[in-house]
Amino acid sequence: MNDKKNRPDWVPDNASDGFTTEIVKGKEQSSPSERRKFVKKKERSIEEFVQGIRNGDRAILAQAITLVESNAKRHQDQAQDVINEILPHTGNSVRIGITGVPGAGKSTFIESFGSYLCEQGHRVAVLAVDPSSSITGGSILGDKTRMETLARNKNAFIRPSSSGGTLGGVNRKTRETILLCEAAGFDVILVETIGVGQSEVVVRSMVDFFLLLVLTGAGDELQGMKKGVMELADALLINKADGDNRQKAKVARGEYNRILHYLQPSTKGWASKAYTASALYHEGMEEMWKIIQRFVETTKESGVFTERRNSQTKHWINAMIKDYLETSFFNHPSIKTQLPILENKVVQGDLNVTSAVKELIQLYEA
Repeated sequence: MNDKKNRPDWVPDNASDGFTTEIVKGKEQSSPSERRKFVKKKERSIEEFVQGIRNGDRAILAQAITLVESNAKRHQDQAQDVINEILPHTGNSVRIGITGVPGAGKSTFIESFGSYLCEQGHRVAVLAVDPSSSITGGSILGDKTRMETLARNKNAFIRPSSSGGTLGGVNRKTRETILLCEAAGFDVILVETIGVGQSEVVVRSMVDFFLLLVLTGAGDELQGMKKGVMELADALLINKADGDNRQKAKVARGEYNRILHYLQPSTKGWASKAYTASALYHEGMEEMWKIIQRFVETTKESGVFTERRNSQTKHWINAMIKDYLETSFFNHPSIKTQLPILENKVVQGDLNVTSAVKELIQLYEA
């Protein structure tokens, strides 16, 4: 059979996943007298990771993020060594969280806004906190396919990261990815949340400025908008303010501003307001960046910027402790053995939930 895909030595030209291809010549190979074989890549040292990140090597940055996202203990230990080495070169970016109701155009806005920032000479990293597939555990949204223009920009870096199904995963992986991107020279970090409740609170706790994207027709959307999410925002942006929607967007802006007037400000000394934009037509991007710049200037002068960063670091410590304790609990040998047994007893009505939990905790602490 002549089909090369049926040859045992054939691999696709784009083979990757930690392997590289090596050309090996030999007498029995078919034309062009070459075959490819898998060669395992050599693991990078801590120094190589740090140097590559500091030099802005995007491939090494991506590999470092993969290291951070790994759940293997060996990789986690290596990742922490890298993080410790690059820490002196972090903290020099503006961290912006972006969320929004379904259909508000988050990806379109991020692509338009990110492209505008790149044109102004900034280097932009986009980190998307994606939901995890219940089947593969992988990222669902795939932001690079939704932001093709920005993905091709040499001054932009897009990384969709699976949350792993836990908010603790978001806390550790996304925060450390922010540090890696800052060390690589990215001065604007855009963190996109999937907008499913608690994830907004987590992202709010790791960014400087939090932007909420909403739609026109504010009356209908306000009914479904959680008051808590609006209270997290430093600004509301009514997207898709173009064509027939332009006038509706102006009306919606007024309605949102009336609501925001009565809400507790998210940031001390800063009044959150609503604005309009059309990401599709790249309108309103300059105004939004000026607002963010004014926010950073105002909060740095008042000390709120540094105060928030310090508070977020403390929050990170607490979140990491909780994440560690949860992992430690469910990986405990006795818990692994007894948990399914006690779950069945509770389901069958032979044991109440409180007693089951108490028994499990006693096993863990024994």
